[in-house]
Amino acid sequence: MKIGLQVPYFTWPGGPETLGRTFGEVAARAEACGFASFWVMDHFFQLAMIGRPENEMLEGYSALSFAAARTSTIKLGTMVTGVTYRHPGLLVKTATTLDVLSGGRAYFGVGAAWYEREHEGLGVPFPPIKERFERLQETLQIAGQMWSDDNGPFEGKHYRLAETICAPQPLSLPHPPILIGGQGEKKTLRLAARYADAVNIPAAFNEEGLEAFRHKLDVLRQHCEREGRPYERIEKTFLGTLMLRREGDERWMSPDQARSLLRKFRDAGADQAIFNMPFVEDPKTLELAAEELIAPVASW
Repeated sequence: MKIGLQVPYFTWPGGPETLGRTFGEVAARAEACGFASFWVMDHFFQLAMIGRPENEMLEGYSALSFAAARTSTIKLGTMVTGVTYRHPGLLVKTATTLDVLSGGRAYFGVGAAWYEREHEGLGVPFPPIKERFERLQETLQIAGQMWSDDNGPFEGKHYRLAETICAPQPLSLPHPPILIGGQGEKKTLRLAARYADAVNIPAAFNEEGLEAFRHKLDVLRQHCEREGRPYERIEKTFLGTLMLRREGDERWMSPDQARSLLRKFRDAGADQAIFNMPFVEDPKTLELAAEELIAPVASW
């Protein structure tokens, strides 16, 4: 089982003047500690459940490019890009550039988008949910065409591309893994069954989250059967928050508790656990995870 790290919070001691150095150190430390992947949200305002909208927020692909220069092996991805933020041809080109410059380490994380406030705040159109899913499907089709030998046009309901040239092609073979994020049973998981190499399902890291995750995977399996696609070909990941300390209490989880719960998620079908962790700027946070979680579960 693999463990990844998402960094969703950048309001660290030292402020913007030291943010670049701290972020680079976190990425390098995550790799040194054995995390399999390194993720940032693709948002422009901070989320209400994490902080104030005015808190520091890094643009996703710029941040990942910076992290790529500070690392050499860890996988890199957005968790996840809202399909509304960028024209799909430019988005695929951006993800391809990250993959090439990182030596083939990019995931292509994408979803239907949901954060209406930042759309309105920055003047980005926010169409109804039905249209957002239509746009997501066309974006997935455009990615498939741009990562192929077909440089011809693409004609969709929402997007029309005269040429789908993408040079250089990705280094990842056959292309950067397409990760679809979300938990909607009728649309998101159906699209994942049809197009994705990986799926990410938000899940609280507790027993209730485990049961919800198990149910979502059952739905994904049913969609795969209807699509005629092997369920085993899709990497199953979940995103949760890990509050880890050597001595657990009502708020913090002990290493024994975390390992026990991780084993249950693995038995439910998880291939990779991706965690937000508070105080990732403190070296001890990731070092504890490396010692007590990453090393022990690597052989599971």
